[in-house]
Amino acid sequence: MISFESVSVRYDDAPRSVLRNVNLTVEQGEFCLVLGHTGAGKSTLLGAVSGLVPHFTGGTLYGRVTVGGRDTAEHPPRELVGTVGVVGQDPLDGFVTDTVEEELAYAVEQLGLEPGVTRGRVARTLELLDLTELRHRQLHELSGGQQQRVAIGSVLTAHPRVLVLDEPTSALDPTAAEEVLAAVTGLVRELGLTVLLAEHRLERVAGYADRVLQLPGDGTVVAGHPAEVFRTSLLAPPVVELGRLAGWAALPLSVRGAREAAAPLRARLAGCVPEPARPPVAADRPEALRTRALTVIHQGVPAVREVDLTFRAGQVTVLMGPNGCGKSALLRALQEWAPHGAGPHLSGTVETGGAGVQMVPPTPTDLLSLETVRRELDRADEESAGEGARPAREVLDRLVPGIDDAMHPRDLSEGQKLALVLALRLTAAPGVLLLDEPTRGLDYRAKSRLIRLVDELAARGRSVVIATHDVEFAARAADRVVLMSAGGIVADGPPADVIAGSPAFAPQIAHVLAPVPCLTLTQAAAMMARL
Repeated sequence: MISFESVSVRYDDAPRSVLRNVNLTVEQGEFCLVLGHTGAGKSTLLGAVSGLVPHFTGGTLYGRVTVGGRDTAEHPPRELVGTVGVVGQDPLDGFVTDTVEEELAYAVEQLGLEPGVTRGRVARTLELLDLTELRHRQLHELSGGQQQRVAIGSVLTAHPRVLVLDEPTSALDPTAAEEVLAAVTGLVRELGLTVLLAEHRLERVAGYADRVLQLPGDGTVVAGHPAEVFRTSLLAPPVVELGRLAGWAALPLSVRGAREAAAPLRARLAGCVPEPARPPVAADRPEALRTRALTVIHQGVPAVREVDLTFRAGQVTVLMGPNGCGKSALLRALQEWAPHGAGPHLSGTVETGGAGVQMVPPTPTDLLSLETVRRELDRADEESAGEGARPAREVLDRLVPGIDDAMHPRDLSEGQKLALVLALRLTAAPGVLLLDEPTRGLDYRAKSRLIRLVDELAARGRSVVIATHDVEFAARAADRVVLMSAGGIVADGPPADVIAGSPAFAPQIAHVLAPVPCLTLTQAAAMMARL
């Protein structure tokens, strides 16, 4: 179905090829997970399949890529619509109509097919993706998981033979992500669809893949069975890391498989009490930010309801909850209130105590306006000069090293863009830092670096508030977890109290080792070392 023959891709002025002499075949009906560090070339690989590379991205493609027998160098993306369907990270970016049914019909209408054919394909897709009851709903009213299923459906109505997904669950809560992945695997089984999926949250997707396409970062691609690739890969989900640590012969790729393998280990750990994942933050630390009865109205509906919260200096607070629960609305209110006070859609009070408040939004490109990475970094240094400030390039290299100064920010991968914006904000070392989904596009290694940077800020007395669906990141980064639902607070406390027993928000290690009260691989390793 997909063939790479001696394929290399090199962008103008780049020091080396992003892909180098790649020879690869993907068969019909395979579900392939594309694996690699941030900036390793995953998006380029996917773009070569869809025709976006080189028709829209520029650069030079050497060799030959064929999809369903069609050479992508000779056929731009518009001519591959009936062969390749592409779904990006943010479904709203790709929507061109207003309602679910209109969006599903759009691609078929562009093919010039008869209205009866269009209606039949739309009805079948609605049924296949469990969207029938939503057919007349406005797209902006849908949850994140529903929007992602509509985005997939909008390309399926054209009857592509290949589905290319670039981090399709990065903006979704765990339950919505499961819904999307279940829908995709159903398409593989029922329609024989070939799927290429790039995703950094490997804990979500590893168990679904038939094969892994690993990009080590040197331009090559290594293909293999998931269990074989993950045995030596530097990137692996926590259950695989636990299997390596425990010396299991067969590495599990899912929580279910890991729980079966871990039965003897749980018996040996029974009664053990792990060290806290993070040292406790003193309750008498100064207040950096306080809300009282904070309410936010969005489109006439309360997005945040009567919220009372206190954020302390030196504390890392993580906001969690399903899509639409009010996390982002709360962060935006805290940011807007700090310089402006209450607005027409806000009520209640916020006290900042004079602490500067800065925010990194979930769409980092909104904050990038200059022509090169170097100019963005220089501007941040100029604006952040003062006590506690650090060179922006130093912060960027700690997150994702090696980004070329001369590159245009919009030519970076999504993970690199996020790292750049994080560096611009972290340079100023504000009193309160708000991060909305900061791990989108970041691999495990970059997330670890981000945690270290956040810890440094907290050690310097800053308060960090993070909204995220990334349960593995939350388990490692949070001093405190605030769980939200329908705009209100349903739980507030240490991660071990709030998320350890949650079906949706507990990390993999907690699921595998329960009832042993363990959240992270580091805790598990320490307990195993004491046996």
